Amino acid sequence: MAAEQQSYDSVSADYFARRGLRRYAGVASLWALGVGAVISGHYSGWNLGLLAGGWGGLALATLVIAAMYLGLVFCIAEMGAALPHTGGAYSFARASMGPWGGFITGLCENVEYVLTPAVVVSFLATYLAAVFDTPAAWLPAYWVGGYVVFVALNVFGVELSFRVTVIVTLAALACLAVFWISALPVAEFSRYALNIGVGPDGAAVELPQGNGPLLPFGLEGVFRALPFAVWLFLAIEQLPLAAEESTDPSRDMPRGIIAGLLTLFVSAGLILWLNPSVAPGAFKLAVSGEPLLDGFRATFGEGLAKLLALVACVGLIASFHTILFAKGRQIYSLSRAGYFPRFLSITHARHKTPYVALIAGSALALVIMFVLWFGMGAEKGAAAIQGMLLNMAVAGAMLSYLLQAISFIVLRRRLPGLKRPYRSPLGVAGAVVTLVIAIVTLVFQLLDPIFAAGVFWVGVWFVLGVIWFALVGQNRLVKAPEEAFAIEASRR
Repeated sequence: MAAEQQSYDSVSADYFARRGLRRYAGVASLWALGVGAVISGHYSGWNLGLLAGGWGGLALATLVIAAMYLGLVFCIAEMGAALPHTGGAYSFARASMGPWGGFITGLCENVEYVLTPAVVVSFLATYLAAVFDTPAAWLPAYWVGGYVVFVALNVFGVELSFRVTVIVTLAALACLAVFWISALPVAEFSRYALNIGVGPDGAAVELPQGNGPLLPFGLEGVFRALPFAVWLFLAIEQLPLAAEESTDPSRDMPRGIIAGLLTLFVSAGLILWLNPSVAPGAFKLAVSGEPLLDGFRATFGEGLAKLLALVACVGLIASFHTILFAKGRQIYSLSRAGYFPRFLSITHARHKTPYVALIAGSALALVIMFVLWFGMGAEKGAAAIQGMLLNMAVAGAMLSYLLQAISFIVLRRRLPGLKRPYRSPLGVAGAVVTLVIAIVTLVFQLLDPIFAAGVFWVGVWFVLGVIWFALVGQNRLVKAPEEAFAIEASRR
């Protein structure tokens, strides 16, 4: 590291005063933030992997991805306790790989946190349109309304934001629990979950009586299902972004993120087992935009469909609200240190929330959604937009995981004496597992033409970001807390 060689701009005395945050979150709030961010992935999105690998292929892919997240979460728990800064992944990479490493890692997370809420709000709009019989042409109105309401909730104080997070996360889990309990008596695993076969042309076909092969597409199907299994855990890694709003991050951050991941392991296992095990079965579920609602229809009947659709919105709201929180803090931290334009890190004078970052990030997401809506053609429907945005978000996440695993390994080797209130039980081996699985997942994204299109636009995002940092950003850095830590660590 050559952190001490980096020059920094002098800032006025009130620079950090105008960018202050307020501490509030404990273990329960951090747990809810992690689980809430992910939980919508148990409502929609994961099911697309059924057509890629069949039930068995998706199940094995989920186990592989779960191993990746276990290694990642242990790495983050250790680094987040040792470097309790709002920067999260950027601050880890900054301390281990210098300003450029920090910026690139931050840019990866920026892609993920700007676009993931856009995916979730598009799913939410689809559900609400079904409930209120809204024409498809009006879906963008739900997007705008969702952003306005939940950006406002995030702006009006960290206390309110975390209270809403806890409530909607518990409600989302309760909704899933009702489905699990209702599905258990009627589940027919062999008939419904194993109703995907392979036709003469190699394409998936429906087996009306079920009892098909566990791995209809063989091991290749397992690899093809990896990117879809990510949706069951995507965004759990956002917890370190709340470090400077946690009352005791060195103690509470590891507890919150590990408890959150264990909760998601249980929920993911139950939804993967029970949702495809009831009508209409895995084949039809694989192309559904509302798989949990389809499961409710099978257990409670069509008459309750609209009410159940409203209930299912709770999970989408939980993720939308919590990832908006993460997006605001992620843009704020990079801006406060000068990597992004500095005005983005100004916080609300009364509520001490990064309102400029929240509004700017949300405006960018809406612009991208409208460009896709008019560029791809509204007639293609929300599904095409959801697919493109999801692919881009997953690509950004995989690149971020790669760099966070590398950051962990470098910090272990270069700073062995760093005070670590929590140490990963998997050590460097866990980081290596995360690294390998993330690379494999990214490779199979690139092999899929649909995913590849999303990765291409992520590349465009990166090129623009790198040009900005090379010409402007690296010459306007500010000695924020994570920057000061990196300098001191490199001197030691």
